[in-house]
Amino acid sequence: MKVAILAGGFGTRLSEETQIRPKPMAEIGGQPILWHIMKIYSHYGMKDFVILGGYKVDFIRDYFLRYRSSRSDFTIDLGTGEVDWVEARGEDWRVTVLDTGKESLTGGRIRRARKHLQDGTFCLTYGDGVSNVNIPDTIRHHRDTRAWCTLTAVVQPGRYGVLDLDHESHAVRGFGEKRAGDGGLINGGFFVCEPEIFDLIDDDTTTWEAEPMARLIDRGKLASYVHDGFWQSMDTLRDKQVLENHWASGTPPWKVWND
Repeated sequence: MKVAILAGGFGTRLSEETQIRPKPMAEIGGQPILWHIMKIYSHYGMKDFVILGGYKVDFIRDYFLRYRSSRSDFTIDLGTGEVDWVEARGEDWRVTVLDTGKESLTGGRIRRARKHLQDGTFCLTYGDGVSNVNIPDTIRHHRDTRAWCTLTAVVQPGRYGVLDLDHESHAVRGFGEKRAGDGGLINGGFFVCEPEIFDLIDDDTTTWEAEPMARLIDRGKLASYVHDGFWQSMDTLRDKQVLENHWASGTPPWKVWND
């Protein structure tokens, strides 16, 4: 099963980082948060990634093109260009990096990746959030509900819009305004999707969280998987510091993989 990661936005609330790189390439513990997200999925055997780039996509391309050489000892014949990997280090991942447009919104980015994702069920998430959510459980739950899309619902105080859930059917009935301290559930990403969702996205100006979600709700095809464990996005410099502190502790809660 493929994993699509939204990695093309401007990240204006984290401008301290995003003036020089796309937000998913901002580092936590010396590695891009994108790498952390991929390690989560890889832990569960999901190693075929489609990166939906846009803003400063060349930064992401260069990172993966240099991924093996930057971690490995090698001997190179400068005459022939032949490389002998003395000790190769890397990941057994397959990574497709797409330029989905600098100005595209989230729905537009997903729509532009259709030919890479339309063959069956796929996972989708944002390139700026980590969690210890059990990915196989989200997939099983998605299949049980027969939804076209299942989102992971998480608790997060602050500025996000809360979800109105039917707790018996797990259907999402709508979105509301978040009130500080009300403990409501929010959309934490970590979606499981069917190819039917592509027909609900109009064009590059479509926001994934707006019209497509509303259309899924109207059809009764948007489900939720409630995760009461760790989840944290990296929208601001403060969020980044929270994640850095977790990593420095030696037991970051989203690190489900073994070194």
